[in-house]
Amino acid sequence: MRTEIAESGRFERTLTVHIPDEDLEKAKDVAARKLSRHLKIKGFRPGKAPRPLVERMVGADKLRSEAIEEALPEVVAKAIEEAGLQPVTVPKVTDIRDVDSGVHVDVRIALWPEIEAVPDYEGREIVIEAPEVSDELVEAQIDALRNQFAELETVERPAGEGDFVLIDLTVLDGGTELEDASASDLLYEVGSGSFVAGLDELLAGTKAGDLVEGPGTLPAGFAGREAPTPVTLRVLVKEVRAKKLPELTDEFVADTTEFETVEELREAITSALRARAVAEARSLLADRAVEALAADLDLELPADLVDAEVEARVRGLLERLERDEIPFGLYLQLTNQDQDEFLASTRRQAVAALTSRVLLEGIAAVEGLEVSDEELRGAIEAMAESAGLDADEVERALREGGRLESLTGDILRRKALERVVEAVVPVDAAGEPVDLTVPTSEEASPGEEPETTDEDAEAGEAEASTDPDEE
Repeated sequence: MRTEIAESGRFERTLTVHIPDEDLEKAKDVAARKLSRHLKIKGFRPGKAPRPLVERMVGADKLRSEAIEEALPEVVAKAIEEAGLQPVTVPKVTDIRDVDSGVHVDVRIALWPEIEAVPDYEGREIVIEAPEVSDELVEAQIDALRNQFAELETVERPAGEGDFVLIDLTVLDGGTELEDASASDLLYEVGSGSFVAGLDELLAGTKAGDLVEGPGTLPAGFAGREAPTPVTLRVLVKEVRAKKLPELTDEFVADTTEFETVEELREAITSALRARAVAEARSLLADRAVEALAADLDLELPADLVDAEVEARVRGLLERLERDEIPFGLYLQLTNQDQDEFLASTRRQAVAALTSRVLLEGIAAVEGLEVSDEELRGAIEAMAESAGLDADEVERALREGGRLESLTGDILRRKALERVVEAVVPVDAAGEPVDLTVPTSEEASPGEEPETTDEDAEAGEAEASTDPDEE
């Protein structure tokens, strides 16, 4: 096969392949049969009309165009294989021109970018905020525990933020009651913003026996509405109840947590919050380190690769919106952007993700990092456990779906990211080193974690696990 290869970009190649007349003639026969399946030709069954008749009906140019499209996939695939190229996107035809004895077709091939050298990161200073745990945050966690055991008592005073009110709520749309939004004997926390917009403002300062009315807004998506709906709220306040928190004593702590004293509880919460703060700081350090190194990287991403990444992201978002029954127009409205802004933002994210991936793969190559069979198996077992599946079944599915290599790449890039985090030096705005020492399990949680911290106490087992491909 006559094929020419030209470098059209740092990571792009243009193949010029030749389709001879004899191959075109064969392709015309196939194209004519396919076209005739959709033509109503008297005296012939679909797909059985002779080529000359089909050509007269659709035109010579149409048949030739269809023949070229018919011949291209096999020709291009063979040319790519002979050239030893590995496209990362679907090859794109950029030009078709007639020549003596056939046609020449230019096909643009995008290659995966590779870098031979990476920016220096050993000892590089990265500015982040030092992780801190304030006394106020610790006390807030303790109060969260006390809140779990708070009692409500009826009070005669007006309702304020944090109080609970027992109400009958009527939601009116143009004078018509919306039963789906109305409620009787609703116990509502003032200031929580957990029901209809406008309700908190209406309830502030009310007392038992008050009947108040005012504007409200039903959220977009409520009962199939595509946009927020202005409504009228009518509220009868039946009772005002205030929370009475239990006294913080050693006895209370011993009865409600795994700890014996207030001091033990406070120390455990402080350690857990410190672990979470360090984990968040390390994640931020990873993000900023990659961002800084990427900014120093001389990298020209193939346009077709970026386009493919943008398309994949848009398609993924649309599929998620469809599952959640959220119209794309409503999504744009909720995110306060138009379609052009959305596409521009998606392209920036695509470029950043691809650049980070290429960078980390380059670092993995420079560092000589590899993924062991044990590491790969461990990742598969973790996936299987998370999904409640058998690890061997997951591995088989990954292998059959051609995704085992992708998982290996994810692990390799994660190892490269960990190497970068360990190599850079976190400093604060003044240039002083930032301590990101991770508390040991004993420091973070003497005994079991207190009930107080909920997901906050899960802080942190420590190491940041930023995935550069995720946004």
